[in-house]
Amino acid sequence: MGWGVSAVHLATDPLPQTFLGYRRSHGRPGIRNHLIILPVVAGAHLVAQRIAARIPGAIAVPYLDDGVSGKEDEAMTDRVLIGAASAPNVAAVLLVNQANDGRDSHIAHEALLRTPGRPVSTMSIEACGGSVKAIAQGTTIAGALADAIAKAEREEFPVSELIMAAECGGSDATSGMASNPVVGVCADILIDFGGTVCFSETTEMMGAEHILARRACNEEVARRIIEIVANVEKAANAVGATVAGGNPTPGNMAGGLSTIEEKSLGCILKGGTRPVQGVLDFAQPITGKGLWLMDTPGHDAVSVSAKAAGGSHLNIFTTGRGSPLGNAIQPVMKVCANAATVAKMSDNFDFSAAPIISGLATKEAMGQDLYRLMIAVCSGQLAAAEAIGHYEFAIHHIGILD
Repeated sequence: MGWGVSAVHLATDPLPQTFLGYRRSHGRPGIRNHLIILPVVAGAHLVAQRIAARIPGAIAVPYLDDGVSGKEDEAMTDRVLIGAASAPNVAAVLLVNQANDGRDSHIAHEALLRTPGRPVSTMSIEACGGSVKAIAQGTTIAGALADAIAKAEREEFPVSELIMAAECGGSDATSGMASNPVVGVCADILIDFGGTVCFSETTEMMGAEHILARRACNEEVARRIIEIVANVEKAANAVGATVAGGNPTPGNMAGGLSTIEEKSLGCILKGGTRPVQGVLDFAQPITGKGLWLMDTPGHDAVSVSAKAAGGSHLNIFTTGRGSPLGNAIQPVMKVCANAATVAKMSDNFDFSAAPIISGLATKEAMGQDLYRLMIAVCSGQLAAAEAIGHYEFAIHHIGILD
């Protein structure tokens, strides 16, 4: 069934408490050993793409949007790109600049400061004498970086080192009934073993924020949960809109979801049942243990990228309607409980939770199976999206565009 859609086997062997990863001289171990070619402005993307195509295993991070306007947007972009360069799954970085001055050099400098002990090289298209020469020189530089990380071998680490992100997109009625609860069970298992879980999409907490607030570890965290949801509605009202006006989406409604509250009540289930330890800003480093929320929009590519830049190792993404989305710096595992969607898009899925809908399995048993699969992916098994080559990446912009 596709690249690895799970069958119902309901394993009874002990749950793994270690995984095979790559040691980093600073920070958490990685589950991938990526060389990324990172363009820091849109004009450098083609050169980065051509360089990556010439180096086996290299990935060009597809940062294409130059809609940076004002200090808030610039700070947001810097934080995401620096986070991507210093993510645990990234072993080496080639930063591709368009020019030798301005914001390009600032980002390169900051990224170098944030990635101690990791090979990082920079280049400028302008300094190389144009795109064609930059591709040639960049290929040489990237080849040397690839050689520098090629000898790394996996070794055993406790699962307490892992940061699991959770996401949902293209939700339908089966998402809240099965897919999200299964991910929630997996999340609880990892947290109980000392690991970390982070989920986001603030717009899809609306109507359920009081439930999350009751799970907060203290009053300040509870206040912050209520605050970020209220801020989303205020931002929508400021431009004459409401969050409920665009949520649920037409696809959500066609899949059986009728209100934003119904959608949110299903969405928060992917975070399991453990206390909420805190609320993080967009792409803020995830450093604590337990369950964390991140304040992001509901846009899938943006939200996944924010948690990846925050340091998560992989993302477990639930969908009912179907989604092929991946990410440039981490595996994105797809979970679906809609049997028709799984059959139609089997190549895009890693795990089917449909047996819960048909009464053949429980969420607890399937959550344990999903946890086992997650550890296998952390130890090197390819997720469907990365096996196909889905390496999406996106940055949220909050300023007024010129």
